[in-house]
Amino acid sequence: MPLVLNEEQRLLKDTAKEFLASSAPVEALRKLRDEKNETGYDTALWQQMAELGWAGIVLPEDYDGLDFGFMGLGAIIEESGRTLTASPLISSVVLGASAILLGGNDEQKQSLLPAIASGEKTLTLAIDESSHHNPAATALSAESQGDSFVLSSKKVTVIDGHTADHIVVAARTSGAAGDTDGISLFIVDGNAAGLTRTRRWMADSRAVAELAFDKVSVNKAELLGELDKGWDILDPVLDRGRICLAAEMLGGLQECFERTVEYLKEREQFGVKIGSFQALKHRTAHMFTEIELAKSVVLDALTAIDEQRADLGQMASFAKATVNDLYYLVTNEAVQMHGGIGVTDELEIGFFLKRARMAIQLLGDSGFHRDRYASLNGY
Repeated sequence: MPLVLNEEQRLLKDTAKEFLASSAPVEALRKLRDEKNETGYDTALWQQMAELGWAGIVLPEDYDGLDFGFMGLGAIIEESGRTLTASPLISSVVLGASAILLGGNDEQKQSLLPAIASGEKTLTLAIDESSHHNPAATALSAESQGDSFVLSSKKVTVIDGHTADHIVVAARTSGAAGDTDGISLFIVDGNAAGLTRTRRWMADSRAVAELAFDKVSVNKAELLGELDKGWDILDPVLDRGRICLAAEMLGGLQECFERTVEYLKEREQFGVKIGSFQALKHRTAHMFTEIELAKSVVLDALTAIDEQRADLGQMASFAKATVNDLYYLVTNEAVQMHGGIGVTDELEIGFFLKRARMAIQLLGDSGFHRDRYASLNGY
C-alpha cells in the first residue's frame, strides 16, 4: 500500500484541520489550564467531534461506527496534535474502544461501542502502576470471590481516568509481576464502590489520573476476553495507542517546526534575517529531513493496523521511538531558535515542549521501545 492518504482521507484531514483550527486552537488549552478545568477537555467540543463521526470512525457499522480505518483516524489525531487539542480521542476511541472491539463479547460490544460512537460514554485503559511504562509488570490483584472478582492496589497515569464512564483495568489473576500470562482485563464502572479517582495536574496541562482500588468488586460478566489471557488483547490495543499517539506527536512537532521556520524568516539580528545564518539553515534542514522520514514511518504503522499485519508490534515501537526522539529534538531547537521569548508563557512554543515531554513517556519512552523492537526481532 502506498504511504499516502487517499482522496477521502485527505478530505477528512483537511476538514479536521479547519475545524480544530477554529474550534480548538492552542489558546483553548491555555484556557483549560488557567481555569483549572477538572474535566481536562471541553465536553461541548467533544460532542461536536462525536457528531462529526470521529468517536466512531474506526468502529464497525454494526455498532454505529463509520468503519473508516486507522489511516483516517490517524489523520484526525495528527491535526489534533497541531493544535494540542485535549479530548478523549486516544483514551476512549483508540484504547478503550479497541479493548472492547478486540476482546469483548457480543453483549459487551452492544452495550458500550454505540455509546462510544455517539459520544455518550467514554472509556479508558488503566495499565501502569509506576512512573515507567511496563504493562507486563502488572501486579494489581484480582481475586475470585463467588460471582465476582475483587480488585486491590492502584494504577497511575491513566489518561482521562478521572472522568471516564468505564475503565478497562489490567489485573493479575495468576502468575507474578513480569509475566504476560496471568493478566486479565476487567470493565470497571467509573463510579464503582471502593474506587477512588484523583486527577493529577501534569506539566502539559492534559488530564491523567491515579486510581486506587480498595477491594473493588467486579462481576465476572465484566471479564474482557479469557481469564489469564488478557495479554492477547492488551498487546495489540497498546500498539494501536502507541501508533495513534505517535500520529498526534507528529502533528505537534510539524506545527512547532513550521512556527519556528516562520520566526527565522521574520526575526532580524545584525541587520539581517536570522534564517539566513548558515548554522541555523543546517539545523533546520536536518529537522526537515527527519520529519519527512517520520511521516512515512507513522503512515506505515497506521497501515499496519488497518491491514492487520504481523509486524504491528515492531511498527508500533519503531514509530513511537522515532517520533519520541524527533519531538524532543524539534521542541528543543524551537525554543533555542526563538531565543529568550521561547521559554516564556506568552509564546505557545512552550506548550509544545511540555506536551512533548509528557507524550514521550506515555505508552513507552524511546528506551522501552528500542528494547521491545529488538526483542520482537529476535535480538
